[in-house]
Parts: sequence; structure tokens; C-alpha cells
Amino acid sequence: MLKQKVRFKLLDLILIIFCIGIVYFIFYRINVQLEYRSNWAAIPRYLLRKDPSTGKLIPNYLLLGLFTTIRLSVWSTLLGLVVGVIMGIFRTTKILFLRLVGRIYVEFIRNLPPLVLIFLFYYFASGQILPLLGVEEFIRTRSASAQAILAFFFAEKALFTQFVSGVITIGLFEGAFITEVVRSGIESIERGQREAAYSLGLSWLDQMRFIIMPQAIKRILPPLGNEFISTVKRSSIVSAISIQELTFQGRQLATSTLWVFEVWITVALMYLMLTLILSFAVSAMEKRLRISD
Repeated sequence: MLKQKVRFKLLDLILIIFCIGIVYFIFYRINVQLEYRSNWAAIPRYLLRKDPSTGKLIPNYLLLGLFTTIRLSVWSTLLGLVVGVIMGIFRTTKILFLRLVGRIYVEFIRNLPPLVLIFLFYYFASGQILPLLGVEEFIRTRSASAQAILAFFFAEKALFTQFVSGVITIGLFEGAFITEVVRSGIESIERGQREAAYSLGLSWLDQMRFIIMPQAIKRILPPLGNEFISTVKRSSIVSAISIQELTFQGRQLATSTLWVFEVWITVALMYLMLTLILSFAVSAMEKRLRISD
């Protein structure tokens, strides 16, 4: 396939100047019309602060929120992947009951507002699932070293229940979208593959293990990478249930300092940095898969 050479044209220059003009107009309205006095020099102190006992720089509100967002996104994606794979297989099986379970789950998620689902899942998780599993008792009885490990990978003891509730909430929400990715990947495998496996006497489980899923996984990996990026962005919605991720910390900081533009632009840049890194990783993975094909 021949690559088309990209040339810089006059229209490109006009569009660049137009975009610069829009940015200048926005900053003019903020600084002149709104009489807003920015204070960007104060933002670094909310990224890092000096520990009074050791004198070392440690993460402050915004970086702590970013780390919580990363942990929340990783664990939610893993939970959503488990739910999505199971429901995706349910949606492609010949058993009517399992197909109905998968269909109802996906349609329930897709046809309700995300914020409503967040509240439904959160209060169900924190009010029913976690007490049933004895999560609070488990954390309270752990040793100090075990609690430190759990705080590194999940959250501190005081916020652990909220964090797990948020993971369950986002995981169930993302699971519906991953379900459709898995279903489309399985259904993209040619019917002749199934027929050949059936003619060899392979059971349904062996067909999925040795024939269908190894091929489907290769096709669904890039969409799953995009879903992880979406999880990072959608994780901001759990700020509505007081989980201290990046958006929640930004909102608290903007309210207390009144540095609205500085805080939210910084938060936006932190999200952008994270999602761009993930986008480059997904693009590299897609390129690698195309080369192997």
C-alpha cells in the first residue's frame, strides 16, 4: 500500500492562524472581560509538597488524585474484562437463557444515563455486596505492613471501602461495552472454522479454547485498549460519589482556592497526558498486529 505524501498548504496555515486566534480570544475574555487574575505559580505546590518530617517531596492533592484514577481505571478494567468476556460468551452461546442474561445486562447499561447507573451500582455495592463479603472487617484485622501494601495497590484503610465500591461500579459499567467487543470478536470468526472444529469432534469448550478465542483475542485487543482509555475518562464520573480521584480533587481544590482555570486546565492536561500515552501504546499494538498479519 503506497503512502500518500502530506504537503503543507496555504489552507493549513489559515486554519492554524484561525485556531491560534480562537485561543487568544478565549484568554483575552478571561483576563480582560472577566478581570480574572491567574496564579499559575501556586499550582506546583498542589502537585508536590515537602514532607515536614523527612524534608522530601511527596505527592499532593492533584498527583494523589491522578494515582487514584490510575488504580481505579486498572482494577475497573480488569473487573470489566472478566464480566465482559463472560457476558460476551453468553451472548454467542446457543443456550437461550444465557443469551437473555447477556442481552439484558448490555441493554440495561446502554439505555440508562451513566450517572443514574453510577448511583445504583455504588449504593448496591457499598450497601449489599461489601458488607456481605466482610471487606471492612478484613481490612481492619490486617497488620500494618499488609495495610500498607493494600494502600499502595488500592487505597488507604479509611477509603478502602469507597475505592472498592467505585471499582465495582465502573467495572460493571465498562463490562457492558467490553461485552459487545468480545461478542463482535467471536462472531467475526468465519463460520467454517466452527464447522471444521465440529467435524473433528471437538466439544463447544474445546472449540472456544483452541479455535475461536485464540483468533478472536487478536482481533479484540485494539478495541480493548481503546476501552481502557475510555475507562480512564469515564472514571471521572465517580467523583459524584466522593471517590477521591483526579476530578474530585480538582473540584475540591478549585472550590477552596477559587483558582478555577488554573486547576481545571491542570487537571485536563493530566488526563490528556495519561490518555495520550495509552493512545500511543494502543497504536503501537495495532501496528504490531498488522505486521504479524
